[in-house]
Amino acid sequence: MSANRCLTVSSGMAAMDVISRLLRPGDEVIAGDDIYGGTNRLLKYLSTHGDIVVHHIDHTDPENVRPYLNSKTKLVLLESPTNPLIKIVDIPTIARITHETNPDALVAVDNTMLSPMLQNPLDLGADIVYESGTKYLSGHHDLMAGVIAVNNLPLGEKLYFTINASGCGLSPFDSWLLMRGVKTLGVRMEKQQSNAMRIATFLEDTGFKVRYPGLRSHPQYDLHWSMARGAGAVLSFETGDLDVSEKIVEATRLWAISVSFGCVNSLISMPTRMSHASIDAKTRKERNLSEDLIRLCVGIEDAEDLVDDLQTALVKAGAVRVTPDGMRAINFAAGETLDGVDGEKGKKKGRNWELNPGPLTLQARFARAGANPKREFYH
Repeated sequence: MSANRCLTVSSGMAAMDVISRLLRPGDEVIAGDDIYGGTNRLLKYLSTHGDIVVHHIDHTDPENVRPYLNSKTKLVLLESPTNPLIKIVDIPTIARITHETNPDALVAVDNTMLSPMLQNPLDLGADIVYESGTKYLSGHHDLMAGVIAVNNLPLGEKLYFTINASGCGLSPFDSWLLMRGVKTLGVRMEKQQSNAMRIATFLEDTGFKVRYPGLRSHPQYDLHWSMARGAGAVLSFETGDLDVSEKIVEATRLWAISVSFGCVNSLISMPTRMSHASIDAKTRKERNLSEDLIRLCVGIEDAEDLVDDLQTALVKAGAVRVTPDGMRAINFAAGETLDGVDGEKGKKKGRNWELNPGPLTLQARFARAGANPKREFYH
């Protein structure tokens, strides 16, 4: 991470909280319309209780930022790639527009989705970079940590004072665990990206709409690679049918149901039911967050084992049509269904027929893990 000052705190959200302490009543924040669920929750709290004005806009067009910039703008929050829609944000252009319009405004980038191994936002014009060390930096999901990096030393001193005063610094043992994890970041990221590319290619070749910046089909492929050195290991895809997506998530075995990412184990989730459940359905629709979206966070397992597990889940869920030539995604959005199957209910006409998602339902698997399936998740 290219920085003059790097600070560690007790979690990724603690890092975001420390940065938010720079705000004062009446200040304005410009955030994305596709952001981490926990960030969305904190911004909503600040807007409700702290007299902070928050604007959520589509950052994929830098010019969208300009109308909201004014003398009250204190913070512009960016993520690239975004989570979970994997949109790419032009960090250098937005940073330039922001600083030209209001030199006192700060551009902060959440770099968790790529890690400093693949992208360095400070070199792209950002003032602050923060990450959840719980994810790639640790790599093993055995600690919680947050990292804040700056080049401006007075700004770093302000942030350090807040950390020291609030007592949210990272504990000694967790600091040791984090340093241990960073030592294997390079080898982990190489394997995870290789696996992610294999998974993304398989899903796209099968006919699903896949969001992954490693694919040339990504609409912002060139922009991403102008800023980053890798595509990361998080991707998402749509099936066109909410029930089918739920069945896919329930049917996987190697892919554990979890809202986090960045560890050596592969994870699967439905953002609208988990990480972004705190965002109401109306707002999700306005932000083009599809209810059937599935997010995959790829680990270091054997790539073909992961593909085989996904294939099995897709077949069990009725998401694909299997022929002697292979399998092909069913276009539910266009009204296509399996032959003789009511696509709306997933039941065969004429008799009671239910696709078997496996012995454990989504709620049962949460219960087995000791989690409350009705709880909101923010990772």
